[in-house]
Amino acid sequence: MTDLRPVVRQHLPFREQEATDRDDGAPVILLHGFGGDRQTWLNIQTGLSPKKRSIAFDLPGHGEALDWPNIGHAGIAAKAVLQSLETLGLPKVHLVGHSMGGTVACLVALREPELVASLTLLAPGGFGPEINHRLLRRYAIATDDSEMQVLLEQFFGWEFRLPKFLAKTAAESRARPGAAATLGAIADEIIDGSVQKTLPRDELAALTMPIKVIWGTQDRVLPTRQAHKLPGTVATHIFERVGHMPHLEIPSETIKLILQNAAAA
Repeated sequence: MTDLRPVVRQHLPFREQEATDRDDGAPVILLHGFGGDRQTWLNIQTGLSPKKRSIAFDLPGHGEALDWPNIGHAGIAAKAVLQSLETLGLPKVHLVGHSMGGTVACLVALREPELVASLTLLAPGGFGPEINHRLLRRYAIATDDSEMQVLLEQFFGWEFRLPKFLAKTAAESRARPGAAATLGAIADEIIDGSVQKTLPRDELAALTMPIKVIWGTQDRVLPTRQAHKLPGTVATHIFERVGHMPHLEIPSETIKLILQNAAAA
């Protein structure tokens, strides 16, 4: 008799990149932002590969995890990441998170600090109430190439030339059955009306692992000033003429800082 019970996933879908040289240390775990997927880290994984093994996850409701059993705010995603790391047998990791993925990375570090060797945050969510909620809500449900092109341009610095395939790929992804509705529901959970929910700064300041924050002065999603009042123990790196996507706009600098943080652990 055919077993018709649904298959329960043990870990989030991921893309792994082995290190070219011998690397016995903790791997780098990459967590994408709202509306993205693990493919956004391709260049970063390639750049890390000479020195570090890396794993990029699809967060619940994104990419190939569109049908993940529990989908919602960053806290739900953090639980899925913790479950996945346990299932994969990873007792120590270097966490890297972008935007919403940055919030997820912080929550993982707060819940299981002994698991996290270093924490690198790219334009992270949760460090202040301000958020471009109109842009994110429109981005969540856009399925037209032209509209997606206009929306995506606002995620990057003003001088960045957006490859046309990015808009086409994003629109196609959003057009999958249930994708736009799922992202719309996630947006409703991470945005409280017109502001975002914030992280506990005092608890973050008490974390002992090295923490770096990378932000661009032309970020039109989350204002750079949210980095100005971070705890003094957090190393903050602000880049001029960079928008909300430093891993795509300045990949070399981003890779360098990830490796620096990992080496300091």
